[in-house]
Amino acid sequence: MKRRIDGGRLLDLTDGSLTEVSVLVDDASGRVLAIGTDLPEVDARIRLDGEVLLPGLIDVHVHLREPGFEDKETIATGTRAAAAGGFTQIACMPNTKPPIDTPEGVAYVRVRADEAGHCRVWPIACITEGQRGERLTDFAALKAAGAIALSDDGRGVQHGGLMLQALAEAAKAGLPLAIHAEDETLSGRGVFDRGAAERLGVPESPAEAESVMIARDLLLAERTGAHLHICHVSTESAVSLVRWAKARGVKVTAEVTPHHLLLSDDVIEEADPVYKVNPPLRSERDRLACLEGFLDGTLDMVATDHAPHTQDEKRRPLLDAPFGLVGIETVFPLLYTYLVGTGRMSLAELVKRMSTRPAQAFGLAGGVLRPGGPADLVAVDLEGERVIDPEQFYSKGRNTPFRGWRAAGFPTLTMYGGRVVHRIERGVPVGDR
Repeated sequence: MKRRIDGGRLLDLTDGSLTEVSVLVDDASGRVLAIGTDLPEVDARIRLDGEVLLPGLIDVHVHLREPGFEDKETIATGTRAAAAGGFTQIACMPNTKPPIDTPEGVAYVRVRADEAGHCRVWPIACITEGQRGERLTDFAALKAAGAIALSDDGRGVQHGGLMLQALAEAAKAGLPLAIHAEDETLSGRGVFDRGAAERLGVPESPAEAESVMIARDLLLAERTGAHLHICHVSTESAVSLVRWAKARGVKVTAEVTPHHLLLSDDVIEEADPVYKVNPPLRSERDRLACLEGFLDGTLDMVATDHAPHTQDEKRRPLLDAPFGLVGIETVFPLLYTYLVGTGRMSLAELVKRMSTRPAQAFGLAGGVLRPGGPADLVAVDLEGERVIDPEQFYSKGRNTPFRGWRAAGFPTLTMYGGRVVHRIERGVPVGDR
């Protein structure tokens, strides 16, 4: 079916201008057929009310929890949540049960995602078998099955020699290696950064646990020529290390989460597991360094590290509760409101960091909206403001520290491959929930 989208304003990513145009898409080919005015009548029309049209957003760090933890999230609910957040492509981490460390595991995710049909899902497979940090997986076989990167996310590879071997093999396979940087001999059972840990009398997860592993892996990436992608950077020293490595020509990209851009550990007034995330919320100095690094391009892209848990799990005592929070449905409105709305960055630059740059870094189609390209797009309402209410999430997870925050820029239309996968009309969801 061919559809024409009327009444939207297309954002030009080169100069930030907005132009009212129509967009013609075809769900059979999954392509944009034309963008402009006076486009021909087609099978169906979608009428927007001045919303801004953007390329579909891309999140390279999502936890879908399936297989093994379907009480937290499923591929169907996680991808539905992604569509509600304006995402048309996501990459999912392999710390499931069992971990995604075989070609069969990669194929399972792809099949389940295709069945759900809410967005494209790119599996990230394990670096080591079972994420045990002992033996490497078969990188070439995992790539052939559809993995776009490798990671033991949730754990850092503790053995330096094995990490050197992994980076050398990743370079041969042509796969990025995405690291969860955490030296567990330093982090131990730490839960919060120093300030909150001392204030509340709980174990500290020091900034050095993250930064020393990043330093090690940057040097190993330089030696091997591998593409090192650093997940959820949270410390001032880590930002400095990435900046240093880029200046040396190391092939490195880095992501930052919305919570590390918007929150410091100053917000933690009690031992509340909703703030328990790994890496932890850091000091205000670290937060400002991450923000500066994001604004100047040292940190390439935003990734949510969307990590749903059940409400019972997050009600446990702090030391027993799991790490993680959800964010895929709120990231664009939050960053639009608190970065673009406050004049810290342009809308075009934010979109590039949430779409164009992730596509470039991981070799994905998309990231721009143009005739002949994928019909992956999102329309966002920059005027209407809403209060974030986790009870309205499509994700099974309710564990967000942004409950009650006000934000504008929520998606009203998400289209993937020319098909509508999320639609809000007059404030009411259209279709499933």
